[in-house]
Amino acid sequence: MQYYSTNGNTPKVSLQTAVVKGLAADRGLFMPERIPVLPRAFFNNIGEMSLQDISYVVANTLFGDDIEDTTLKDIVYDTLNFDIPLKYVTGNKYSLELFHGPTLAFKDVGARFMARLLGYFNKLSNGDGSMVNVLVATSGDTGSAVANGFLGVPGVRVFVLYPQGKVSRIQEAQFTTLGQNITAIEVNGTFDDCQALVKNAFMDEELNAHMKLTSANSINVARFLPQMFYYFYAYAQLLKRGQDVSNIVVSVPSGNFGNITAGLIGKRMGLPIKRFIAANNSNDIFFQYLKTGVYSPKSSIATIANAMDVGDPSNFARVLDLYRHSHDAVCAEISGYTYTDEQIAETVAETYKNTGYLLDPHGAVAYRSLEEGLEPEETGIFLETAHPAKFKATVEAVIGEEMDIPDKLAAFLNRDKKTVKMNSGFMSFKNYLMSV
Repeated sequence: MQYYSTNGNTPKVSLQTAVVKGLAADRGLFMPERIPVLPRAFFNNIGEMSLQDISYVVANTLFGDDIEDTTLKDIVYDTLNFDIPLKYVTGNKYSLELFHGPTLAFKDVGARFMARLLGYFNKLSNGDGSMVNVLVATSGDTGSAVANGFLGVPGVRVFVLYPQGKVSRIQEAQFTTLGQNITAIEVNGTFDDCQALVKNAFMDEELNAHMKLTSANSINVARFLPQMFYYFYAYAQLLKRGQDVSNIVVSVPSGNFGNITAGLIGKRMGLPIKRFIAANNSNDIFFQYLKTGVYSPKSSIATIANAMDVGDPSNFARVLDLYRHSHDAVCAEISGYTYTDEQIAETVAETYKNTGYLLDPHGAVAYRSLEEGLEPEETGIFLETAHPAKFKATVEAVIGEEMDIPDKLAAFLNRDKKTVKMNSGFMSFKNYLMSV
């Protein structure tokens, strides 16, 4: 399988090159040259299959031409050593809980898969013993998932860039206290500033001549594509419950749009999802695009659903590419909603009071979208992307109760924070990387 750039100005490359490079030379994002369709027999049996078995079939269909079977199976099974349960909430709405991995966030899936795949490719080609340097910008959970996924991986260094004061204390502790091959860079700016530093680093010839760079943001195909695994597993769990699967609607908390793009590709592979909802916080760039047909990126604003605080979502380019830049085609399969902090908090409080189910702020955005956009004959799945305890202060203030911190999270809070502080200018970042 070859991978092309969404900008269309560079030759196609192998999966290995796409993963190692992260971003195409023309600043476009890599996409698979074709999206294979899974056989009908797979869907006939999917209700009896495990998460790992389902994910291996999907991965082998997409990556099987490029990775030996047993190696790919080992990568998938090692990545997914935790469950992703579908929980009933109320009415015709279900929560797909993506927070049972090591950092209690959905990005554990993509980050762990990418870490293992990059380690495999690095071992194949690393005859010179050179180090691969992973650059990742985070608005919250990406940093912790990537840092923990790559922790201790031989031949790989990770630099996590995050906006100062704009991630939760627990999120910050998960990537600033690890040490070893993980360096946290605290940027005086926004997430978009951090993302711009990463993109500019890939385009700088002197920097790339000095060190091997790749990205672990969802701009990397090895980060975003594995996220389709849990969409298939959600479908399988509905089947196993004997639920109607003819009109499934999936609501996705949307920030950088890698998550929903993975779901859209899963649909192209044959997963019978009727439509998607892109649920936004006040950073409503995609919502405005759906209304107007005009994409107008802008500076992100801070909200209580901070992992979605993105003003120029990178993966919008992939969404446009999938639909051949047709606004009508996008709107036919994706609808959008946008909510203020007050509405998000209200949803957390009311859902907890009425159902006993505790949402995190990001899941709340997706849940409210289903409440407002789901038809009676449809079955709604919303993605609960992080454990509510990762936003402990916010959630406790909303529900008026104290909540326990899971042991996995509490362990990070007892460690010392270590960061490199930096302004948002590219030369500061470049000079730092040239010196390490």
